[in-house]
Amino acid sequence: MEEKQPLPSDDDRIANGMPGSEVTASLPECSGQVETSEPPARDGWNSKIEYFLAQVGFSVGLGNVWRFPYLCHQNGGGAFLLLYVLLMLILGIPLFFLELAAGQSIRQGSIGVWKYISPRLAGIGYSSCVVCSFVALYYNVIIGWSIFYLGSSFQYPLPWEKCPEHGNLTVKECEASSPTTYFWYRKALDITDSIEETGQFNVYSICCLLAAWTIVCLGMFKGIKTSAKVMYFSSIFPYVVLLCFLVRGLLLDGALDGITYMFYPKLEIWADVQVWRQAATQVFFALGLGFGSVIAYSSYNPKNNNCHRDAYTVSFINFLTSVLATLVVFAVLGFRAKNKAMDCVVSNMKTLPELLSNGSVDYAMAPAFIQADPRSVALEDYRSWFKEYGMNFNGSLTDCDMEAEMQKGVEGTGLAFIAFTEAISLLPGSPFWSAMFFLMLLNLGLSTMFGTMEGILAPLTDNFKVLARNKTKLTVFSCILGFVIGLVFTQRSGNYFVTMFDDYSATLPLIIVVVFETFSVSWMYGADRFLDDIEVMLGWRPSVIYKYMWKYVCLLAMLGLLAASLIRMFIKRPTYMSWNEEQASEVTLEYPAWALAVLALLIIFAMMPVPVGFIHHTLRSRLKQPSTDMEIGQYSLVSTDDKCETPMTPLTTMTEVGHGHNGPSTPLC
Repeated sequence: MEEKQPLPSDDDRIANGMPGSEVTASLPECSGQVETSEPPARDGWNSKIEYFLAQVGFSVGLGNVWRFPYLCHQNGGGAFLLLYVLLMLILGIPLFFLELAAGQSIRQGSIGVWKYISPRLAGIGYSSCVVCSFVALYYNVIIGWSIFYLGSSFQYPLPWEKCPEHGNLTVKECEASSPTTYFWYRKALDITDSIEETGQFNVYSICCLLAAWTIVCLGMFKGIKTSAKVMYFSSIFPYVVLLCFLVRGLLLDGALDGITYMFYPKLEIWADVQVWRQAATQVFFALGLGFGSVIAYSSYNPKNNNCHRDAYTVSFINFLTSVLATLVVFAVLGFRAKNKAMDCVVSNMKTLPELLSNGSVDYAMAPAFIQADPRSVALEDYRSWFKEYGMNFNGSLTDCDMEAEMQKGVEGTGLAFIAFTEAISLLPGSPFWSAMFFLMLLNLGLSTMFGTMEGILAPLTDNFKVLARNKTKLTVFSCILGFVIGLVFTQRSGNYFVTMFDDYSATLPLIIVVVFETFSVSWMYGADRFLDDIEVMLGWRPSVIYKYMWKYVCLLAMLGLLAASLIRMFIKRPTYMSWNEEQASEVTLEYPAWALAVLALLIIFAMMPVPVGFIHHTLRSRLKQPSTDMEIGQYSLVSTDDKCETPMTPLTTMTEVGHGHNGPSTPLC
């Protein structure tokens, strides 16, 4: 294994000849002269606030608003929160600190960082770029949907408050589902019944996708100099909206019930391996590990920046944001569920007198509140009565379960575009709250997109001078290419492809990327040496606990997560949720064979740079071997009468000694 030098400081980049250095060595040291060239100077943050907002903006994204609340509710509430904090401390923060320190030390994007630490693993950086490209393609589609809903919010009443009518008849598909569900699947997506039915392109989706890529392009036009300015709004505004929603939500009937359902601990859930896998995956994606964006952002920092403190601060804010979003989501969903449960009570109370009057049920079973106004009946009183006597009504009455209502449509896009929009439509002044919510989603998505694009552009411009000289053109070209490829997601079946990319194109490749990152730093470069470099950079040495976390705990945890994900894929054939127009409901379908092939190609293509980079470096090393042998052939042994060891002396050196001095050359013993 080749010996690596310590991570470079600003003063020793000449010797390393790294891209992005201010000068590069072009003559051997013995000549006493160094020719210099001046590549474009590397950008830097104007202030620590800009950097901090960028890191927080990237790590806090749409997943904090719709994935974390769903996982928390489905996996034990408060018990899942404790598990998440535990995994954040032993897995997330150490790896986040590793990426921050590597980027800040080497002052390069992901490609340059891992190429410097180990040339054989230069492909890690390219894999990060590929995964970032996959994420950017579908993530901007979600931003486009947010733009569509934001534009639709400036109507009164909101277009998803009531079912449309054809003539005097309500549309059957809407009546069988709900107005918000119908608007999402039929108006926004105009979705097909399965991924195999592609359908024509959705004009609204194309226009919104174009708007999304235009905003990203304008925000990234001058690199971090422009994106950092946008971050002041896109990173702060979501917190303003979340706090407003929290205050408003806590005043709603049913909000406290929703929060109680949310945080009720179910410790038995810790025995389920899948819960650990989901919690670890959420930690992994919440901090943006493996994307290269964390490395890219930290590479613009000054050398003495306290990245150790940044790792804890950003992680802590990310967690608090997830908790805040969860409080908001379940306060509002609790209000929605309470309304639906009370509608159920009213419907049953209207049916109950008829059932009692026809003599099919003993009148003694009638509840004490039968004569009361149905809306005034307490939900708890009705459920208590139903549990005791409800089975005697032969299914004519139903149990009005608030928790069952909360579990409907609270995962992923279903939470934002169906369940939450339905709850918003029940609020007074619903267009205002709708516009605020989708403007918040737009800003959350944009701040993450800026980081994702930086994870693509920074490594490329750092390692290819022609791209560095044309960074603006590269940014524009990347956005145009992203829009063109993203048209795949604007078909009527596009939502199914978004689901495929979200579930599979990033998960496994990113886990493998982080495994290689951790291995290359802790074992190939050396954890002790890496801590030495951090000590030089920060002026103090981080705890030795990081050495053991990186070498053993984090690495083994990542391998376990990778194994669990692979086993789950092989045991259970990948499925997706499709919308069946005739049934007006979601159904679970298996991916067809060609979709599984596409899914496999996405994973393979994302990971291909790692083995290709390893093979490429190995072959180059072997091709250099013949030239090394030729150089060895220029040396000859000098015979002496002494019995001492004779060094290999270059022929050119012997000639200089014989002719440049008085007397014959003599060997050195």
